[in-house]
Amino acid sequence: MTETLQITDIPVAGYERVVRGIDPSCGLHAIIAVHDTTLGPALGGLRMWPYASEEEALFDVKRLSRGMTFKSAVAHTGLGGGKAVMIGDPKKIKSEALYLAMGRFIEAVGGKYITAEDVNTSVQDLEIIRRATKHVTGLERKDGGSGNPSPYTAYGVFLGVRAALGWVFGNDSCKGRTVAIQGTGAVGSALAKRLVEAGAKVYGADRNTERLKQLEQEIGLIPTGEAEIMTMKCDVFAPCALGAILHDESIAALNTPIVAGAANNLLLEPRHGKALADRNILYAPDYVINAGGIINVSVEFNPGGYDEKIALGKIERIPQALKELWTIAKEERIPPSDAADRLAERIVADGRGAKKATSCGVPPKGQPRSGG
Repeated sequence: MTETLQITDIPVAGYERVVRGIDPSCGLHAIIAVHDTTLGPALGGLRMWPYASEEEALFDVKRLSRGMTFKSAVAHTGLGGGKAVMIGDPKKIKSEALYLAMGRFIEAVGGKYITAEDVNTSVQDLEIIRRATKHVTGLERKDGGSGNPSPYTAYGVFLGVRAALGWVFGNDSCKGRTVAIQGTGAVGSALAKRLVEAGAKVYGADRNTERLKQLEQEIGLIPTGEAEIMTMKCDVFAPCALGAILHDESIAALNTPIVAGAANNLLLEPRHGKALADRNILYAPDYVINAGGIINVSVEFNPGGYDEKIALGKIERIPQALKELWTIAKEERIPPSDAADRLAERIVADGRGAKKATSCGVPPKGQPRSGG
């Protein structure tokens, strides 16, 4: 059945490989971006979205892929960065045939890219992909995987929100604090529940009004309009939907001292990190605060297989990583986003240097040369 799958390379400077996969028989139009495999195979989720064009999808997958390299580097997962997107409306094109074709496409990349759950791709969808490729993580526990990464991402973000509160207010308690969550999907709703349990007053906005109503009944979340959520006065603005929402206009309209959420690539352009700092808004760099999911999945690669205790221990280091970045940002008078990028780039560069030294026969630091 592979004869209908058409694979084409898209040359992109600074990326190891970017490929387009099209299968007219099931409506597949996808792009896989492998950004960097210096530290390990490129792991990143598979997103389905009704992009307006392939250019829009390519812009998104490149940003997400690079973000995964940095996320894995700072979280010390031992993995590289990659991402995949499928173009289309999940309500219209989702099918078993589509995900099988996507699995064949992933298989054709030869293990350089490992897929996982993301927006509009569930663990059940990954089970279908697994029938066509072994390069899948985040499967059900019963199948030896780590399960849905969303609760772990939410846990890390919750810990990060508390760290931000402590940094700004001198007290990390959520009691009496107001948090505005944009996007109450799998991660946003799990985050809302943790915040409410910790005593916060939580507002939420989402296109899925049914889910908002459900959260209102279950935990007392206060539904808010999509237009209002970004401009309302609150202690923390937590974006948990799509990225690129922090730009000149939106930053000027923010009415919060903290931006800390689960969404990837929140800054439209790198300069918007400085725009936040100029307004004295503390920013929790997205790929640091939202690394809980990738940390959880990365534990699947441990020699003994997945162990939740190990995963939780690593996720609980996220607040410390954020505090270190905020300290660097303060001391060097740079935005936290720049501090995070510098740290990630340094880790990848060190990894590249170590690889080069090993390939030239130079042992890594602290290891003796073999032989006489």
